[in-house]
Amino acid sequence: MNTHKYKKALGILLISLVTVLTSCTKLYDTSYSEFLADQFEPTEEDIPAIIGNAYGSWRELLLFWNGYWRANEVGADEIVIPARPNGWVDGGIYRRIHEHTWTVDEDVVYQTWDRTYYGIATCNRIIYQVETGFVPIADEDVYNATLAELRTLRASYYYVLCDLYGNVPIVTDFDVEEGYLPEQNTRTEVYDFIVKEITESLPYLSEERSGATYGRFNKWAGLTLLAKMYLNAEVYTGTEHWDDCIAACNQIIGSGAGYALESNQKNVFVTENQNSAEIIFGLAIDDQYTTGWNQFDIHMQTCQPAMQAKYDLTQSPWGGMCAIPQFIDTFDPDDARLNNNFMMGQQYSSGGEPLLCTMGGLVGEPMVLINEIPDIGSSEEIHGYRFEKFEIALGSSNILNNDYPLFRYADVLMMKAECLLRTGEEDAAATIVTEVRERAFTSNPDKATVTGAELLEGSVYDYGLRTESAETDEGGDDIEYGRFLDELAWEFNQEGRRRQDMIRFGVYTTKSFFAHSPNGSYRSIYPIPRGRMETNTNLQQNPGY
Repeated sequence: MNTHKYKKALGILLISLVTVLTSCTKLYDTSYSEFLADQFEPTEEDIPAIIGNAYGSWRELLLFWNGYWRANEVGADEIVIPARPNGWVDGGIYRRIHEHTWTVDEDVVYQTWDRTYYGIATCNRIIYQVETGFVPIADEDVYNATLAELRTLRASYYYVLCDLYGNVPIVTDFDVEEGYLPEQNTRTEVYDFIVKEITESLPYLSEERSGATYGRFNKWAGLTLLAKMYLNAEVYTGTEHWDDCIAACNQIIGSGAGYALESNQKNVFVTENQNSAEIIFGLAIDDQYTTGWNQFDIHMQTCQPAMQAKYDLTQSPWGGMCAIPQFIDTFDPDDARLNNNFMMGQQYSSGGEPLLCTMGGLVGEPMVLINEIPDIGSSEEIHGYRFEKFEIALGSSNILNNDYPLFRYADVLMMKAECLLRTGEEDAAATIVTEVRERAFTSNPDKATVTGAELLEGSVYDYGLRTESAETDEGGDDIEYGRFLDELAWEFNQEGRRRQDMIRFGVYTTKSFFAHSPNGSYRSIYPIPRGRMETNTNLQQNPGY
């Protein structure tokens, strides 16, 4: 036993345990911060907290500045961060992401890589501690379930690496020699590893859906992750697995665990959403305990400073990020998701007073958000609809209290529908899509119905450049199953996934939108950070970089 290594690892563990305890629940009654590493003797009662430590990286990976959320959204066709009167240039990083001109030195490239591998290292450490008996688990069923959960969680981190970077090292050992440099694996090898880890773990994962399993990988969350791997298998490996994806989705749909669509999509994203029947795997967030500065601040990034008065925010927001007008134009006006997910028009204080612009060339003018952006290099406060899919509660701080639904039941339904569509069962796919649409068209129910023939049509997105300096017309009629891609956008916008969907439909590197022109098919994956290649000579850079 390497006692020094245990103490060092536990030192890191104990510093974060209080925060981690609250990552799985919004209540806690045990503080582990009082113990010193060499005094800590874990028992089976500590297992949920110790496992919880391995989940903390998902929040940081997804939502911290320049993380997985931005990597998936800012380079896609729904969201842009144009220059604003108060800045948002930041060395051009957001523009480079949008235009697909990022480099091997971008912060977003480093942050997503490092945070993901930190999560993997934490999983490896805890697995090692369980397997060596330092974390004692006498009950065989609990032992197997604990390792299965950790292996599935680790697989979820590798899912991010497979999706973003492709060819990455697979590291499963914690007790390695000093100076160890892992070998690089191919994307197919990473895919196979993830699928194997999940499928071997599924029999031991809990089938329970309760507060005890909320925010953790139970069997149904594991199956959702597996379905996502199968859904994107053709991108990752060149071989499709549509039928396997359907089979995984069917297990969740027929589980009897109680997952269901909310009657109103907004219920999934309200502040107190932890009891939503639609959330299969959520990241628990509470601003009293998850106190990292950028823990969950999409509202701060999208609201203008004057909009502090709209929500009585404790801090002034920064106002930059908005919707790309071409995307907004794809919505049916009767689609409730348009008004529920976006801010538009005249903005008012919580007391009902009209808000005014406070900076740029429109100081003193009414703050009327319009569906226009002149250029990525210049815009005023009024330009672009802002984001409000996640409820912004009155009195919110810079951290929202909403849990983040990483996997939700609507996604399971739409994964199955997409695979049915791709395997020639478009009418069956249309039945599912209609079910998801029905809650968005209560004011005009007839519009909820979509047919299989319609799902076979192209996209209604009017692709092409739309800036002051360039305008082109590319349309979306030529996109195979483009209407289904539109359905994904209408349902899942702002959820940190658009890049992945666009890649699967062959659009991400082939179509122009706003200020983005195609810049090479190799941009479908990100480069390995330069600094990580310099410290590990076994790594080869992804093609094109």
